[in-house]
Amino acid sequence: MKEYGYIRVSSVEQNGDRQLTALRERGVLAGNIFTDKQSGKDFNRPSYRRLVNRLREGDLLYVMSIDRLGRNYTEIQEQWRVLTKEKSIDICVLDMPLLDTRTAKDLIGTFIADIVLQLLSFVAENERANIRARQEQGIAAAKARGVRFGRPGKPVPGDFGEIVRRWEIKELDFKEALRLCNMSEATFYRRLRELRGAGRPGPGR
Repeated sequence: MKEYGYIRVSSVEQNGDRQLTALRERGVLAGNIFTDKQSGKDFNRPSYRRLVNRLREGDLLYVMSIDRLGRNYTEIQEQWRVLTKEKSIDICVLDMPLLDTRTAKDLIGTFIADIVLQLLSFVAENERANIRARQEQGIAAAKARGVRFGRPGKPVPGDFGEIVRRWEIKELDFKEALRLCNMSEATFYRRLRELRGAGRPGPGR
């Protein structure tokens, strides 16, 4: 039997030190600890897939909490089944002693563990939905305050109005106007609409 650990954090800015410390306290070797830095919305994660390929019957997998394993209710249930039934390994969720398949071998223990797993995986997915909703609300509030997202557009040249005038009287052909403005055709026409709508070229977007 070999012991493994799995760590997941949601982004590269976060760190898994607390999870790593807990795994080391269980004696898990550094080479048997797998870490992903991405969302728990599904299980298409490179380190997790490598871990699953490494696991053999009788091995033990430690994970700090069920939401570190994932945040998708249906997929958590399916992965738990794959790991415990198909791979025939044991799983120990460190912050939930009831989710330790080594101690839930009898019928009642298995029944209780299944209920706890369903409850915690539901909570994990519900929290993911709440996080997404808070992000959307934050973005909407920021937009309402005038905050703009995405890459800034090309600035309008100071002589844009003059270039447009020369193009309109056919002193410049269209390609030359685009070159002087350093704009694509779509950007040129958008800026032209702003110019005609506001009487001057709008600010960069």
